[in-house]
Amino acid sequence: MSKTYINQSTLSSKLGWSEATGRKWITEFQEFVPPKMVGKSKMYDDNAYKVLVTIKQLSDKKFTRGKILEIFKEEGVPETVDEVEKIIKEYSVLDELGQALVDSIPSLKDLIIPLLNVMRDRKPFIASMLNKGVAEYLSLTDDQLSIAYPESKETIFTSRMRASRFSLQKQSYIEEVSTHTYQITNEGIELLNNNNVDINEEIEELEKVIDPIEVIQENVEEIEEELVNKLVNELKKAHWRRLETIVVELLTAMGYGDGQVTQRTNDGGLDGIIKEDKLGLDNIYVQAKRWENTVGRPEVMSFSGALDAKAARKGIFITTSSFSKGAEEYVERLESKKIILIGGRKLARLMIENDIGVSIKKKIVLKEIDFSYFDGE
Repeated sequence: MSKTYINQSTLSSKLGWSEATGRKWITEFQEFVPPKMVGKSKMYDDNAYKVLVTIKQLSDKKFTRGKILEIFKEEGVPETVDEVEKIIKEYSVLDELGQALVDSIPSLKDLIIPLLNVMRDRKPFIASMLNKGVAEYLSLTDDQLSIAYPESKETIFTSRMRASRFSLQKQSYIEEVSTHTYQITNEGIELLNNNNVDINEEIEELEKVIDPIEVIQENVEEIEEELVNKLVNELKKAHWRRLETIVVELLTAMGYGDGQVTQRTNDGGLDGIIKEDKLGLDNIYVQAKRWENTVGRPEVMSFSGALDAKAARKGIFITTSSFSKGAEEYVERLESKKIILIGGRKLARLMIENDIGVSIKKKIVLKEIDFSYFDGE
């Protein structure tokens, strides 16, 4: 019986994703949803659909891409409903209390009128003061204001406030009068004086306004994710000796000191040394493993023993794959020395940040108005 294949666009639609969103997930998890090439087109079978359904379930439960990838590599792809539920219960990013807190943060539509009310007196407000004013207007708690998106430094509240400001500015209800400083317009005052039906209709329209900067950011993130995937694949194909050199070059570029690859016959299981000072009084020892499988606790314990043999207090274990939960828990409990674990995806991101193994393809500069240029007579 022959398999049925569908293209990426159809697969995304079947999952309820936009084509861009589907492409992002499929690219990220390519090793778990490998395509079949039909001519120049990538086609996917029922198994790919099942894997992506599981990914979508975990994503809907607030699991990040990185976390889902880590789970799949460590435990494999869950195949049954019970296995998925077990994953959610064991690794859940947000417990019920945390999810309730996220749900209590006002949405963009809930911020529109409070934001305009704070600006009602027609005074100019800098963005931070607007955030503070709206938070006080809605009596938001410190917990509501401080919770951030996974793997992000920006809080959910701040992000939604920025989106609300953009929507209002785009529809001329507020205007930017100087850098990051906003003032309500006559149209904004009129909106506040409208009846509830008209206000609600306009809020629905405001929700549809899309910030092009966010669109650019999403596309940049997608490009970066694809670059990370390509780098990880190249690292896995690189000769083990070349990998050691790459790792030492990266750590040196990051400013940790002068690095060198150890001699293979006398390295004691260590692949590189970073001398933090010129005399080599304080060294960081490095081990780099080109692995496909998850690196477990025994391998990290062996590295720890190699450090003991050198009377070393600092070590970095790098792999092209990932580390097990047991390995991570082991290094967290160490007291006499510090071992940092760097998996393949983190390694790739560090290489991008420090221009190792990558080059600039195209530089895009976004400009904004310089209000100070127009000051004075």
